[in-house]
Amino acid sequence: MPYVNVGKENTGNIDLYYEDHGTGKPIVLIHGYPLNGASWEKQVSALLGAGHRVITYDRRGFGQSSKPTTGYNYDTFAEDLRKLVTQLGLRDFTLAGFSMGGGEVARYMGRYGSKDVSNAVFISSVPPYLLKAADNPEGVDGSAFDGIQKAILADRYAFFTEFFKNFYNTDQYLGTRVSEQAVQSSWNIAASSSATASLACVPTWHEDFRKDLARVQVPTLVIHGDADRIVPFAASGQRTAKMVPGARLVVVKNGPHCIIWTHPDEVNTALLNFLKEEKKLELTAPA
Repeated sequence: MPYVNVGKENTGNIDLYYEDHGTGKPIVLIHGYPLNGASWEKQVSALLGAGHRVITYDRRGFGQSSKPTTGYNYDTFAEDLRKLVTQLGLRDFTLAGFSMGGGEVARYMGRYGSKDVSNAVFISSVPPYLLKAADNPEGVDGSAFDGIQKAILADRYAFFTEFFKNFYNTDQYLGTRVSEQAVQSSWNIAASSSATASLACVPTWHEDFRKDLARVQVPTLVIHGDADRIVPFAASGQRTAKMVPGARLVVVKNGPHCIIWTHPDEVNTALLNFLKEEKKLELTAPA
């Protein structure tokens, strides 16, 4: 299995598991909390079918990657991503982040600029700034995040059970757009994550990415469900699309947080059309 080394903790290596499939223009898919790279399966097949090289990886603390007790902040996450990109020698690639993964897309652009990045995609993503503050009245009250951390500390397994109800809006979609088995699979993946990562990632959700988004200078697609109960559309996707000049916004009607699973046709159509149109623009651009 392929891994990239991103550091050490005491005597142990910190390695990220990744998968690299297909040929053509690369796209790096960055997963959300508390899942892993395999959560993109409905997009991977579509992207491979459209002729893309598709790279997924597990964030530190999740999936088959190492589970250190350090590095759970977006500067480190972006640095981890940079090491993966460098090891694979990627050029002219798309960065796509779901949920928490959108933070990596933003922070990567904020720290490293748009060199070699051709497109950016934010799906149900946490930018620009989820925490309510004096200069950010549209954000979410900090007590909500405090409550999540308390629930994880008390019993993270019970927390995950409740979390996935709103992740998929199971009261609406269980048995139609998501099966009990798919929800159980998500719970199993979450339960296998690092206890440290499960807790430490929560404060990162309300990182301030506004300065990072100001550095996004590539064609950008924002996809978000208007019934997202985890990352509210009005506080996130709607604002991100306004902050990135020229960004294209696709709103999935009645879409919950995990639209990459419940509404794959809408997500894949928007994603593939965006990538196809950007490719056409490149081909017709003057030399």
